[in-house]
Amino acid sequence: MSVPFATNLSADFDARAAGAQMHALMAELMPLPRSLTGEGVRQTLARIAADVEVQVREVPSGTPLFDWTVPDEWNLRDAWVTGPDGKRVLDLADSTLHVVGYSDPISATLSRAELLEHVHTLPEHPGWVPYRTSYWERGWGLCMSYDAAAALPDGDYEVRIDASLQPGSLTYGEIVIPGHTDQEVVVSTPVCHPGLANDNLS
Repeated sequence: MSVPFATNLSADFDARAAGAQMHALMAELMPLPRSLTGEGVRQTLARIAADVEVQVREVPSGTPLFDWTVPDEWNLRDAWVTGPDGKRVLDLADSTLHVVGYSDPISATLSRAELLEHVHTLPEHPGWVPYRTSYWERGWGLCMSYDAAAALPDGDYEVRIDASLQPGSLTYGEIVIPGHTDQEVVVSTPVCHPGLANDNLS
């Protein structure tokens, strides 16, 4: 299969080094808690702007956009669940997928049964942590592997989601690369999902 643009690459282009640089950038961005809105998106765009010129735009919450409206801004600062023995059985530091996107903040003591009413798993993939969001319906939720949830002992659990959901803005970035024609080609990519290397980061 021919690659039309390959002849434009310089003879000394090091694909292996470029791949390593891209992988390192993805690893740096992976831990950021991104969603439709919030500081995680801004931090992502700021990091990209360290390498290329990015025009960052802010669209206020409540602004109509095509067939939807810009939602309130959600910012997730921390989250964890402490088990009956005082040890953490879930920690945002381990994976940004552990918290359902756009969860309300919560600080509560729950029984195992009450906790599991808010926990999402993938029984068909018992070692995986699922990705869930709740952009348009208020509430809160957590995501765990099926194996980890099944192993939780009876007792009381301290649940904490340190987040805010309030009017703010949606943030996006634009990069313009001048070409040799007056036609415009648009390439877009989302950065609104956390912990997904084969989606947003790629």
